[in-house]
Amino acid sequence: MSDNVDAARVRDCLAGDPRAFEALVARYERPVYNVALRMLRNPEDARDIAQSVFMKAWLSLSSYDPKYKFYSWIYRMAINESLNILRSRGRDGEPVDERIPMEGAGPADELVAGQTREAVLAAVGRLRPEHRSVIVLRYFVDLPYEDIAQVLELDPKTVKSRLYTARQVLKDQLTGRGVA
Repeated sequence: MSDNVDAARVRDCLAGDPRAFEALVARYERPVYNVALRMLRNPEDARDIAQSVFMKAWLSLSSYDPKYKFYSWIYRMAINESLNILRSRGRDGEPVDERIPMEGAGPADELVAGQTREAVLAAVGRLRPEHRSVIVLRYFVDLPYEDIAQVLELDPKTVKSRLYTARQVLKDQLTGRGVA
């Protein structure tokens, strides 16, 4: 149903209704920012990516094919823009402190959970970009394999293979650092 709403908004936008694009931005602004943040681990870069993605989406809206999901189209732009930044840097940038206090946990529990979370996020940040993108889309955005395949323009079997490899690398990295 939401795919039909998105396609209708795109049609309305192309017909001259600027509020339709505002609705698309309102709906996808946070998810696009979060994908970029998980890929780049830098809030400023993530905000720049989100702005760039929506500018490009606006300029190329007529190329959107409604037989595909709009979110796949917009996420693909966010992943591509993030990968371009990573390639231009040649390294991954600084980690972001994304600790979220646990409800009902004591200080010791929060410390251990925070350290584990930081170790996992740092390990994800050290993955090769093609592995990081599947991890981010699967575990941070919670997309199914088929949607990840569509976003990344890959065969679903390739997505499964990359996820398997990425999880193995993460496991090795975390085990090597004493994180269970």
